[in-house]
Amino acid sequence: MSAESAGVLDRFVSAERRELWQRSWKRFTSRPMSVIGLGIIIAIILLAVFAPVVAPYPEHAGKFTDFSNTLQPPSLDHPLGTDHVGRDVLSRILFGYRLSLMLVGVVLGFGVPVGVLLGLVAGYYGGWVETIIMRATDTALALPPLVMALAITSALEPTLTNAMIAIAALWWTWHARLVQSIVASERGEEYVQAAKLAGASTPHILFREILPNTLSPILVKVTLDAGFVILIGAGLSFIGVGVQPPQPGLGTMVSQGTSYLPDSWWVSVFAGLAIFVLVMGFNMLGDGLRDLFDVEVNR
Repeated sequence: MSAESAGVLDRFVSAERRELWQRSWKRFTSRPMSVIGLGIIIAIILLAVFAPVVAPYPEHAGKFTDFSNTLQPPSLDHPLGTDHVGRDVLSRILFGYRLSLMLVGVVLGFGVPVGVLLGLVAGYYGGWVETIIMRATDTALALPPLVMALAITSALEPTLTNAMIAIAALWWTWHARLVQSIVASERGEEYVQAAKLAGASTPHILFREILPNTLSPILVKVTLDAGFVILIGAGLSFIGVGVQPPQPGLGTMVSQGTSYLPDSWWVSVFAGLAIFVLVMGFNMLGDGLRDLFDVEVNR
């Protein structure tokens, strides 16, 4: 093939891919709930990143007390009120989003690559390799994530770091099961056999041929998983084994606010609504991606 012909082919492929992405984006934007979910996630990420700038009282995210201003209702100075030691609830929620997104990043940043790698190996090789990996996966899947995370954080010092370790210790299993089922059905396809006949190495087949066909369901599951990770993290913080005061964990804020219900309702209610909005955003985005890629994943 001449250089000119190769250039024409590359331009054709690029144009075809660009058209495919345009069609996909049009399908995605045709679903209002998906667009709203994406907007919510982008807005919260920006607020979390720039929390020191946009928070009205950034110093309230740490060891700050103002006992002359405790449990003040929502006002112009404090749009969401203040908590039991006089800290601005809005400022703490913005910094709490930081901790929640950090938890999602660490848990999925560890669990997804480990699960994908084990799923690829198990699905491709089959036999005793698949049996060992998947039996270990099934055993871990039998353990409820929240109960296991609670056991680990109770045995260790209750901190955000240990909460991340506890949740990440089991999260790889879901992705291992998902990828293994896809790879097991793909390993007999013609393109895989053609790659073997062409002398392609096993890593090339796994990561260059098979893995791209698993990216769509993985992306959908990652988006849906983010909401579950946030809920588990908030649950651990609520019962006192996750984020510890004075860090502004959303679950911790809900827990502390329950002591002052119903009179000072704003502490628990607004922190709970912050969790709800963040989880809802990820779920709406995940549902939109699932419809877009036309894939089904276990939630």
